[in-house]
Amino acid sequence: MRPRLAIFTDEPGWHGRQLARVFERAGYEAVFVSLTDCRVELGTSGHGLVVPGFDGALPVGAFVRGVPGGSLEAITLRLDFLHLLAALGCPVFNDGRTIERTVDKAMTTLLLRHHDVPTPPTCVTESHAVALAHVERAEAEGRVLVKKPLFGSQGKGLRRIVRASDLGFLLPGEVAYLQDFVHTGDGPFRDCRVMVVDGRAIAAMERSSHHWITNRAQGAECRSIPLQDTLAGIAERAAGAVGAAYAGVDLLRDRDGHWLVTEVNGIPAWQGLQRATGVDVTALIGSAFLARLDRGLAALA
Repeated sequence: MRPRLAIFTDEPGWHGRQLARVFERAGYEAVFVSLTDCRVELGTSGHGLVVPGFDGALPVGAFVRGVPGGSLEAITLRLDFLHLLAALGCPVFNDGRTIERTVDKAMTTLLLRHHDVPTPPTCVTESHAVALAHVERAEAEGRVLVKKPLFGSQGKGLRRIVRASDLGFLLPGEVAYLQDFVHTGDGPFRDCRVMVVDGRAIAAMERSSHHWITNRAQGAECRSIPLQDTLAGIAERAAGAVGAAYAGVDLLRDRDGHWLVTEVNGIPAWQGLQRATGVDVTALIGSAFLARLDRGLAALA
């Protein structure tokens, strides 16, 4: 019987199917599981974690393709499952700690700064007065800001803040994440996505759009760009700062030619990157995960 591993996702889609093929060619059976279906059952014996499809056993490894949104309690529980799997010796890729660090833009930004990774000036606060004062200073200095959801992806919920009146009011419990808007020069707006796997940058693409939000999910065009040493090095340091086994690192190049990291995605998509660059990203990510599984199984033998 082939060893069985879990791919955590609610929508297998292209990424899930591609990964399953890589794993199955290596002799593993891949089982798609939603974290919403996992549960804790504590009796007099056993590890207490129930992963559907594994008949009371644990997967030999878990690849995380998605952590569904929900209430704070629900998300905490789903991350608990990832932490518990790792504590029980099951390799998790990316692990719960990395996902916690990357889904929270404030923590990502703090870790980037503390690891000397260049990132735009940022203010994060739950005080409307502090946020307003920051916006007023930026306006006086001629700086434009971007207000981002603390938890969010795919360019959703972003707003440009040009003047104090653009800020509006903060909802109860809302956090203001305000980052300097980076002007990239004349022409279309553009940014860069670099995929880093096991500490090594493997592919890069530029995303360009006539809209200042340049995510592929928002309709940006993608093209392959060379992995220059400076670009690759900054992306690798960014992934290392959050402890990611693999990550999609987003960067902007300012008018002076300096690269700045704006986000590190711990559950990145790579279909657009693979198509744009011709690099078999799925195979490289899958191989890195399988290498961890093999090391884990060898240690148990």
